[in-house]
Amino acid sequence: MTHLLCALLLVSSPALLARPAAIPAESVVVLYNSREADSKSLARHYARVRAIPEDNLVGLPMPPDEEISREQFDEKIRDPLRKLFEARGWWERPEGADGQPQPVSLNRRVLVTMRGVPYKIARTPETISANQLEKRPFAPDPKGNESSVDSELSLLGVEKYAIAGQINNPYFRQDESVMDFSNASFLVVGRIDGPSPAICKRMIDDARAVEESGLWGMAYLDLARKGEGYELGDQWLEKIAGMNREVGIPTVIDRHPDTYVTNYPMSHAALYYGWYSHHRSGPLLNEKFRFKRGAIAIHLHSYSAFELRHPARRWCGPILAHGAAATVGNVYEPFLALTHHFDIIHQRLLQGYTIGEASHMALPALSWQAVLLGDPLYRPFREDLEANVKDREDRDYKALRHAQDEWGDDPEKLVPKLRTYANNTNSGPVFEALGLLARANQQEEQATAFFTSASDKFQNKTDQLRQDLHIMDVYRAAGNKETAILLLQKMEKRYSRLPEGKAVISLLNILDPPSPPPVKVDPKKRRRNR
Repeated sequence: MTHLLCALLLVSSPALLARPAAIPAESVVVLYNSREADSKSLARHYARVRAIPEDNLVGLPMPPDEEISREQFDEKIRDPLRKLFEARGWWERPEGADGQPQPVSLNRRVLVTMRGVPYKIARTPETISANQLEKRPFAPDPKGNESSVDSELSLLGVEKYAIAGQINNPYFRQDESVMDFSNASFLVVGRIDGPSPAICKRMIDDARAVEESGLWGMAYLDLARKGEGYELGDQWLEKIAGMNREVGIPTVIDRHPDTYVTNYPMSHAALYYGWYSHHRSGPLLNEKFRFKRGAIAIHLHSYSAFELRHPARRWCGPILAHGAAATVGNVYEPFLALTHHFDIIHQRLLQGYTIGEASHMALPALSWQAVLLGDPLYRPFREDLEANVKDREDRDYKALRHAQDEWGDDPEKLVPKLRTYANNTNSGPVFEALGLLARANQQEEQATAFFTSASDKFQNKTDQLRQDLHIMDVYRAAGNKETAILLLQKMEKRYSRLPEGKAVISLLNILDPPSPPPVKVDPKKRRRNR
């Protein structure tokens, strides 16, 4: 077993051979609200953790509001920041042919906004139709001039662009470090923000700590499967599933129209991508649920970041409140094609880019609605990492990833090698991964056997519940609803004391909805009907 373990863990990872240029600390500017003590304190903490020079911290007196007017943005944030970039020699902007300053060099490539900096720019009042004045958020408008503060700051050096509508992002689909990017008109902007200063501090610390050893664990994908108009988002998630198979990240996929059900047992969740519901659902309804430290978790919805400082509303706030280190979202309606392309984010992260670079490479438009929440310097899949076999918590996930590198092209070797490893190490995660791989290959009988073995190896009832749900889903996906219901009824008794047991009840209500209550008849009417 020792020989096999070494063989699994000492293989380099071809998927991570790309070496994006590192982003030096001196190229990062930190912006905070000088009127808020927490904002300044958070900025200083971030600067200490990332060794950012004191001169790169910028405090500006800003309104305390989450949402500000276009005039407030220009006067309180954009214009003072431009003057400061000029005064400190952080860019060169000679006059262009149109008489406007044109950035030709930029030696501060990343801007980090801190909690306390407003994050929404409201639509100009006169452009809002009368029937929308009292509604928040407003009805979507492809030519609206509302946007996220951070998206406008990405174009800090650009003068006189059209505010209504969006601007093409020059960094979209690029595959080079922002430090090598020749366009001096573009900044990577990330935000340390969320439901509380404590959560923001934890996001900073988690990103720095986790990237030292890498992000390891399970991935969970939640497809919409709602038909016309939703294909693009589902395609992104299917591509992510394929990438994960190629690098050995075990991935649970919910392909049913409903999202992950209430309190779904989403253990060991290092990665989550899903859509499409207005407010938090699934595991985020379980107050005890926590993502794995350093997790990147993203749910696509038009207004996912509209209330990003609320721990229980929309998606971004709850995701961060439940322990994720980073997420992306939209402060207003972005329209699907103009939001972050999940498959590009994921691919660039696996290549070793920072979350700041990956999220901007995945974003078609600026001067629009997107926001990145988390340390933009966070690199969860650094290409120079070596697996540490002494870390027992992540050992199985490292074994899976490196086994895929070694034998991924030869399933007749890969599966027996992993099965032997799983038996010798009593590994529930590896047996579960084998079951998920078998399902991806449409080997449902083999998948059921692997999930049964995983349940035997896992000591935690929450993990055992997930294996039983996998087995139930084999029958559900095959159209055998009766057997699926029978299995759920058995699970209901076994897991009744677990908070995650609510997932079983939710699924029973979907597959076997209770009969409607009898109609109450007024006795007086009954007498009249006789």
